[in-house]
Amino acid sequence: MSTTATAAPFRFFDTRVVRTRRLGPSMIRITFGGERLTGLAAGGRDQRFKLFLPHPHQDAPIVPSDAGEEWFARWREMDPAVRAVMRSYTVREQRRDPDELDVDFALHGDGGPASRWAVRALPGDRVVVLGPTTPDNGGVDFRPPPGTDWVLLTGDETALPAVAGILAWLPAGTRARVWLEVSHAADVQDLPTEADAEVTWLVRDDAAHGPLPDDSAPGLLRDDSAPGLVRDDSAHGLVLDAVRAATLPAGAPYAWIAGEAGGVRALRRHLVGERGLDRRAVVFTGYWRRGATEEDLLAEAVAGTAAADD
Repeated sequence: MSTTATAAPFRFFDTRVVRTRRLGPSMIRITFGGERLTGLAAGGRDQRFKLFLPHPHQDAPIVPSDAGEEWFARWREMDPAVRAVMRSYTVREQRRDPDELDVDFALHGDGGPASRWAVRALPGDRVVVLGPTTPDNGGVDFRPPPGTDWVLLTGDETALPAVAGILAWLPAGTRARVWLEVSHAADVQDLPTEADAEVTWLVRDDAAHGPLPDDSAPGLLRDDSAPGLVRDDSAHGLVLDAVRAATLPAGAPYAWIAGEAGGVRALRRHLVGERGLDRRAVVFTGYWRRGATEEDLLAEAVAGTAAADD
């Protein structure tokens, strides 16, 4: 069940919206197409790529002229009012004949630029993808080593497309325990897989409880009308509480956890410090951070890079 990471080139792909489909209150699927997508070689699982969106006054996103090693520095040097809006996403599915790419957008209540663009996207709208030209590339993190007996997957809406990709990739019979947090019961999706997967959906029920308070006390209520579905009575700490309460399988695990950065760190501490998992067997990614916009995170990353160069 192991693959070997190798360095791989990435390049820009000009694409257009082919169609859109609402998956639930908090998720919309946008299918992109274009002749140049023939060269895009997604590696499956949690394949990341960069998506560049135009500003409202633009017909097409403005990106650097090439995707060489200096593309990010060149993008940073461009006028923020002119350069394309950049976001990181996961390949939900890629198809050939015709070449199409499905991307699932989590719609945030703050109405960020990507959410605003996604809900208004129409066939023919132009975007640019910075993606891999070989399937074995650095944009794939899910790499269970030889000897893995079972896998643990957790995530919220932002990680749902990656979890779906991982489940679709897992070999038949692979044991998997999965916890997924979503805003509404209507956001629950069918996740095709040949793995022996037990999936538990954790529903915050945002419409009933409102914004997530940082000081709420944890508490879960089992919804007997929907097996595998857990409703929230506190709207806080769903995944961590559910994993803490779970009896995990025996054998060598491999954990992939993603979502809000604070929750991901807390869950990793539980798995390594309380459950005794080898820290090398826990892959964790903060897809977002409470109280910070993606522009804030990007500015921090740029500042960190600059400090490292000094």
